[in-house]
Amino acid sequence: MTISKHSKIYVAGHRGLVGSAIWNNLLQRGYTNLVGRSHKELDLTDQLAVRKFFDDEQPEAVVLAAAFVGGIMANSLYRADFIMMNMKIQCNVISEAYAHHVKKLLFLGSTCIYPKNAPQPMKEDCLLTSPLEYTNEEYAIAKIAGLKMCESYNLQYGTNYIAVMPTNLYGPNDNFHLENSHVMPAMMRKVYLAKLINDHNWQAIRHDMDRRPVEGISGTASEADILNVLAKYGIYDNKVVLWGTGTPLREFLWSEDMADASVHVLLNVNFSDIIGIEKYSSVHYGASVDGAVDRNHSVGRGGAIPKLGEIRNCHINVGTGKELTIRELSKLVVKAVDFKGTVEFDTSKPDGTPRKLIDVEKLHSLGWTHKVEIEDGVKKLFEWYREN
Repeated sequence: MTISKHSKIYVAGHRGLVGSAIWNNLLQRGYTNLVGRSHKELDLTDQLAVRKFFDDEQPEAVVLAAAFVGGIMANSLYRADFIMMNMKIQCNVISEAYAHHVKKLLFLGSTCIYPKNAPQPMKEDCLLTSPLEYTNEEYAIAKIAGLKMCESYNLQYGTNYIAVMPTNLYGPNDNFHLENSHVMPAMMRKVYLAKLINDHNWQAIRHDMDRRPVEGISGTASEADILNVLAKYGIYDNKVVLWGTGTPLREFLWSEDMADASVHVLLNVNFSDIIGIEKYSSVHYGASVDGAVDRNHSVGRGGAIPKLGEIRNCHINVGTGKELTIRELSKLVVKAVDFKGTVEFDTSKPDGTPRKLIDVEKLHSLGWTHKVEIEDGVKKLFEWYREN
């Protein structure tokens, strides 16, 4: 299926870390008929509002990059929110995409879908083979449901919905709010603020707190109140305390690389490419197992046809295939910020999953590899943060 330069493409979550990068990547490629709505303009958890949006806009393609996200602390505190909000978003967008005959849908998940003790590097086939990491179980289950929705719609209705599972992402428009951000932006902001405290640069500290208040404390608060709230997050005068032992291994992907991979898949990869075109095309398009014509799509149903065998794990890992420890990451951040203080690790706090390296062989076979290495990416992220 070809998406033309004139096709209307809806990017859900177009102001987020990945969504904004995908939006810009599409524009750079000449796809200018883009539709986006902020959360204030369209609440994706509201089924009727989502239906009206699809009624009005009738997009030909959808990128589902919107999600309720956060780091290890947020995942632990807001477990009900993480599963309910994400399930609502996914169910509403995917069901309305189907009801409105969307030709292509790209669903963005996360590599937290994989078991805590999955063999490394993690291939797509290790999904659902053992228990998940407890601290982000609800988010992971929601994302697993999302990719299974895409897979199941394809098999039952012949749709062309592709699910991509990115590794840990970082880049422009990242979330630097200390209460619910991911490891790299949180670490970077902590190190930067500890440096500013040591430099007695209260103008910069207040500016930073105004942009991203912490527990309601903004730059207008007293120095004592600001220092007290920052201390709760391990930020002191020339010292930063990070959670865990620093030994977990993590893989990181620059968000603009993720966007490029996503758009590559959206424009060039079909469901038939993933599961084997010969196997899939052996099904009579337009007919179900009992010979009934599919009422909504030109491609036939396949989920109940024994000759296809068991089709699962059709999602695509997106990453670099490279990893480093959290402690090694902290050293790169310290270097980028030019921090002269100390970084300590609070071993009483949880580490999360010990290792999360993904296998990217399927992605490479589909024609895409990453460009930005972590050393350059950390520098680029700090430059963006300092300017914004």
